Parts: sequence; structure tokens; C-alpha cells
Amino acid sequence: MKAQHAHAPVAHAASGVRAVRPGAGQSAMGESGTLAFLAELSQALAVSLDLRQTLSETVTRVVDFMQVEAASLFLLDPATLVLDCRICVGPVDITGIRLAVGQGIVGAAVAENATQIVVDAASDERVWRAADDGTGFVTRSLVCAPLRTAAGPIGVLEIVNRRDGEAFSVADAELLDLVAAPAALAINSARMAATLLEQQRLKREFDLARRLQKSLLPKRRRDNFPVIGVNRPAHEISGDFYDHFELADGRIGFVVGDISGKGLDAALLMVRAASLLRWAGKDGLAPAAWLARANEELCETTQDGRFVCALVGYCDRAATRVQFAGAGFPPVIVQQGGAFTDYASGGPPLGILPGVAFEEHHVELAGGTLYAFSDGATDVRDEDGRPIGNAGVRTLIARHAQDSLEVRLRRLLADLKRLRIVDDTTLLLVEAPRAERPEVLLARTAPARAESLRELRAAVRACLDTLGVEPQLRDRLVLAVDEAAANIIRHAYAGACEGDIDVRVLLAGALLTFELVDSAPCVEAAKLRPQPLGETRCGGFGIALIDEVMDDWHIEPLPAQRGNRLVMRKRIEGIVGEEANEA
Repeated sequence: MKAQHAHAPVAHAASGVRAVRPGAGQSAMGESGTLAFLAELSQALAVSLDLRQTLSETVTRVVDFMQVEAASLFLLDPATLVLDCRICVGPVDITGIRLAVGQGIVGAAVAENATQIVVDAASDERVWRAADDGTGFVTRSLVCAPLRTAAGPIGVLEIVNRRDGEAFSVADAELLDLVAAPAALAINSARMAATLLEQQRLKREFDLARRLQKSLLPKRRRDNFPVIGVNRPAHEISGDFYDHFELADGRIGFVVGDISGKGLDAALLMVRAASLLRWAGKDGLAPAAWLARANEELCETTQDGRFVCALVGYCDRAATRVQFAGAGFPPVIVQQGGAFTDYASGGPPLGILPGVAFEEHHVELAGGTLYAFSDGATDVRDEDGRPIGNAGVRTLIARHAQDSLEVRLRRLLADLKRLRIVDDTTLLLVEAPRAERPEVLLARTAPARAESLRELRAAVRACLDTLGVEPQLRDRLVLAVDEAAANIIRHAYAGACEGDIDVRVLLAGALLTFELVDSAPCVEAAKLRPQPLGETRCGGFGIALIDEVMDDWHIEPLPAQRGNRLVMRKRIEGIVGEEANEA
């Protein structure tokens, strides 16, 4: 059997077949037998999503039904335009033979997207005979049919030598062309199934890597902790990380890192680098020595030219002073009042050069704030597509300097997201804790009319979307506020529609508070008790829903003996913007 075959084409308009001698050697197969074979083949191929099984099934059945001495199936690699023999049945094994598109009969079938016939291989100079000479097999006649799809041919089905000694005819070529159609469909389906399985495997690996990354990020602290961070991946998996931990002597260690590259390899290096830097920092080494130890370890074990940009340091619990050192990391910004000071890293990234010394900085914060951020923050693009750089980050910092630490971090991230984030972005802030007042997220006055509820719902939904509240919970909270407002209109105002409802949404840490104030006659709060949702009658759904959705709620009369305040609270973790480590 030939690894490649030449041809002398003559067009056959009805079937797309190109043959040496159309009509020669009529097929002995009956029409009913052909239809039964095609139906049986199609059914057999339809139940298999395994590519190799599909290829083997196709070639074996073709050899038996068409009574030929040998057959093979080539698949096209669209990247290289090379045809690879994947399955071969017959006395000579040519599995693994590779032909370029246009090379030989097989290549011509793909190049012209038409079935090819060689009636007399011995008289055609373009037929390759090396395999025959080496094995004793004689190729007398052959047919090659392309495996057609909507996107073009994906391979070739080839048969060689009829067992009765006759040359192949156009009828044979047309039959092979018909056989190639379900074969191409089955192969395409098997490839798509294999691609889907591979995508599912990769998704599982990405999900595992994402969960592992999240497990390494520190949990949110609510005890006036002076260090706060956020990690915003640009894609499925982040190459950035941050960490903070307490030492026995009362100091707090902090780390920010940025891994070169993307994908699973970078994710695995991120896990190793994060663990290594935490381990080295737990010994309380000076920041420069801390980086040096991690650098030596990474230089010994990191391959493929990957490296780690990092910042490490310590602060006291009151955040009055910090000491830190950087390795290929963007400059740290320290804001004190209206002044900004940049501190550049004094060494290269980790994992490149062993024996490197790193520069160390000691800074008295004196009520100021340290800002450390990966280059994803400076690479954010403005409206003209230009990176904002350190100057742009300073502008954002100044805009929110008066906000509390958590609010400032969330608003910085929101500003960056409103621009165009192109890389993983990590922010870490060090600052002495402030006494925090609730942040007013929404303050709105709505007329006590049913038609005003739509705008109220939209305003509350937009407010919760800005916080990043999970959509299902967001919708339940919006519905609870809507029911509360509807009850005020229906029962407190008794449908008079002569007053207003003042609505406020406040945030203090992770606690969301919804306040609705009316000027209606004072209600008897003791009579307002929820019933189980399953027992609630028409008109009593609002209180039951509020009780179900909110953590707690109460109604209090206003001091002027007219008006009521409904207060509803819900604790929602992760709303500071820390998508990578909800805690």
C-alpha cells in the first residue's frame, strides 16, 4: 500500500469525483445493500465519541463492505496543513505516514476537496512505489475521498485494490464519497467531544488552582487591624497574591507578590512563592534578609525563566512605623497629609540572580498611609488607552484620602475597574485604624405612591451592584426593601399618598443597614410579628419576607409622635471588594 499516490484527474460533475476513466469497472453492489450499509455505519458511528474507536470502526467496515485489500484514514492538522495516517487496515502498515496538502493522491483530495481515482497505478508515474518495492505489496488501483465539513476537509478516506482484481470505477468512488460523509460527521463530533472533555478537565484544574489560591490569601480582620488588601484577577487565575500575619513580638508582617507569566504554571509558582515568603517572614528576619532567603530558594528551584516580583515588610500594631524591602516591585507610595513619597525597590525580581542584596526602607508613618500595589494598578488604561502610571494612582489615592480604610480600598478598586484593568491587580494598605462611621451608600426620598417603587428598586439594586453583592442575595434584599416600602404606603399611610418615604442604605464594615422613615401616624410595633412564609395570607407577605431575608429588623416611632423608622440589617462578607478572599 502506498504512503502517497499520484493521479491524473478527469472531472465527474455529478459527484465531485475526479477520475482517470469515469465509468470503468462498475460496482457489483446493489442499491439496497448500499443504503443498508450506510445506515448501519451511520448508526455505529453515532454512538461513539471516542476518536480512535470512530476511526477504526470506519476503516474496518469500509474494507469489509467494499471488498478491498487495504484502506487507511488520514486526518488533517490545520495548523501545519499536514495529513497524518491515523488508521490503516491491510497487509502493509503505513500508520504515521505524513503528507502535505497537495502531495500525492491523498493530498490532492484535500487540496481540491474532491474524490480522486487512480484506475491503473502501474502506468501513472506520479504514484509513489517505494512501499510496494519494500514489502512486495502491489498497488493496482485506488480511491481517495475527502472527509468534508462546513469548515473544509478534515482528512481523507483511502481504499486500495478491489479484491476481485477489477479497477475502481466512478460508482466505487461515489460510494466511498457517500461513506465519507457520516465518517466526517462522526470524526468531527468525536473531536468536539474530546475538546469539550479537555475544556472540562482544564476548568476543573483552574477551579482547583483558584480555590488553592484563595485558601492562601488572608482572612479579613475586623479588629482594627492596620493592614488591609485586595486582589482582583484579570482572568480566571491570578498571578498576584498578598498576605499578612502576626509575629510573637507583636509586629505584623505583610507581603505582596506578582508572578511572571499566566496560566496554571504561574498559578503553581504563585502558590509556592506565597508559601515560601510566609515561611521566611515568620522567622522575623529583616526585610532585606527575608527577600534574600526567598531569592536563594527560588533561584535553585524556579525554571523556564519565571520570576517573582515581591514586597515584604513589617509594621507595629498601631502602624506608627514600617520597614520594607522590594524585589522588582513597583514603587511604594507613602502619603502623609497632602504629600506623597515614592520608595523604589532596591533589587531585581526573585528567582533570577542568586546572592543579590536588597535595599531596605524604614519609614515613620506618623498618621500616614503606605500603599503597595502590583503593576496591574499602574497598567490600568485611561480613556485614551494609556497606562495611568504612578501619577494616576496618586490621583486616585488623593481623591479618597478622607475615607476610612475599608471604604477607601473599595473605592480605589472601583475607580480602577471603571477604567480598563489589563492585568492582575493587588492593593495593600497599611494605616493606623480610625474610628469608623457608617458610610451612606444611598439617600433617597420617594413619594408614598406605588408608582415610585420601581425607581426605588432600581436605586437599591444599583447600590448593591456597586458593592458587588451576589445577584441572588441582591435580588432578595431589593425585594425586602420593596415590600417594606409597599407596606408603608398600604398600611402606615393607608393609601393616602400624602407623604414621603426617606430611604437610606448604610455600610459599616460588613454590615449593611437599610433605613426607611415615614411621616405617617405611629404604628404599634408590638403587633407587627411575622408568620411563617407558608402560613402567610395575602397582604402579610412583607413582614414575613423581611424576617426571612434580614439578620434583624425593628420598627421604632419617631420622637415627634408622628412617623416611624424601619431599620433592617444584613451582614454581607466580601463586600469590601476582596473577591479573592471572601471571609
